[in-house]
Amino acid sequence: MNKLAVQRQSRPLLMELSELLNGFPTFSSLSSIAGLRPFLDNNLLRMEDETCDGRYEVRVELPGVDPIEDVEVTVRDGELTIKAERTQSADTDGRSEFSYGSFARTIPLPVGADEDDIHATYDRGILIVSVALSDDAPVEKYVEVVETIVVDEDDDDEHDEHDEDAQAELPAGENQEQPVG
Repeated sequence: MNKLAVQRQSRPLLMELSELLNGFPTFSSLSSIAGLRPFLDNNLLRMEDETCDGRYEVRVELPGVDPIEDVEVTVRDGELTIKAERTQSADTDGRSEFSYGSFARTIPLPVGADEDDIHATYDRGILIVSVALSDDAPVEKYVEVVETIVVDEDDDDEHDEHDEDAQAELPAGENQEQPVG
């Protein structure tokens, strides 16, 4: 009897877990299993970043997209968001390991990032977003703490009656209002 070796195509564990979690909504909290989806999802934009020559630079892999029609870069409240969409041109009967659909990634900007000085370029499948960084170090502010005194309303009524009696006893011509101080 001849035995033939059976070759099985293995699937990466992360891909299988990603497919399992596809039915769950994405949450930003890691407290639930659905919160792990962004780490396992094959639709996550892969990126790298660095600070060089006074600029924060983010590079994102986006092959096969039209940068004018399919890519959106926004910045708000210290966060850079990159969204893209890759559409499949035609259904095929063959195997496809390409990722199609919508992709998004939000990256916190470093301290000192100038949200008004941002440039994005696309070259050979790589989106490069460059953000100017301020040379000024963040300034520490001193905030004065003021003590407040809570006055009980019941005590306040008693004091008002007492104050009226005391003011009535003042000699005529005396200023009845006393400066607080």
